[in-house]
Amino acid sequence: MHVDHPVVMGILNVTPDSFSDGGRYTDVAAAVEHGIELYRAGANIVDVGGESTRPGAGRVDSETEIARVVPVIRELARAGVPLSIDTTRAAVARAALEAGAVAINDVSGGLADRGMAGVAAEAGCPWILMHWRGHSRTMTELAVYRDVVSEVRDELLARVDEALAAGVDPGQIILDPGLGFAKTAEHNWALSAHLDVLIGLGYPVMFAASRKTYLGRLLAGPDGSPRPVEEREAATLATSVLAVAAGAWGVRVHDVTATVDALAVWRATGSPRVARKADE
Repeated sequence: MHVDHPVVMGILNVTPDSFSDGGRYTDVAAAVEHGIELYRAGANIVDVGGESTRPGAGRVDSETEIARVVPVIRELARAGVPLSIDTTRAAVARAALEAGAVAINDVSGGLADRGMAGVAAEAGCPWILMHWRGHSRTMTELAVYRDVVSEVRDELLARVDEALAAGVDPGQIILDPGLGFAKTAEHNWALSAHLDVLIGLGYPVMFAASRKTYLGRLLAGPDGSPRPVEEREAATLATSVLAVAAGAWGVRVHDVTATVDALAVWRATGSPRVARKADE
């Protein structure tokens, strides 16, 4: 996946129940059209997912997931759109790669399906390893840390070690702190503030905060109700630019146009960097 940095990954959910855009792109034609729109808007890669990972979401079987993503990936690949497959299943990843995807985005970091490492190693493709502790139905109960930054770092390093032992090319590994996955809002903010700890591991870091619940809670109205999903874009842009300024390799977003515009401003300003003081 040879692209300019920072990478902008556009989100394409072909699911009926994703938290932000569930049901909008379950039709193949609509999904393909949106994928092309994301690419033309400036997405370096479009991330296609066929199973919702929102908190509390139930699972679908691999056959259903494959049936959702493969036709879309096949058509988008024919149109020249670079694609990643957002899945925790090795069988789905293999089918997606055969259909034209060029990267794997695994929110479980290889934990949900131990066969994923073999698929990634055989394909020699980029593999995003996200920090994860359990599936959507139970992950809220697993958001217990003494020091979230150091524990996420150590648990991601364990995933890297297992990937390397399976033969995955270290140059193809990308890390993701997993904001919102078995993490409270406080955990998400701590990881965002100390993103340099993960970047310091020497692997590219993907930052994925787009429209997430903790942003809605930050922007809650006077009655305490979280800001609606569709009104979290300004906050998403702020987190994305700050992450890039801290050294993140890429950002995963719903609104590609706004993100590309914001990063253009960042570049025009001299690509300023954010560095934390040693005592913070």
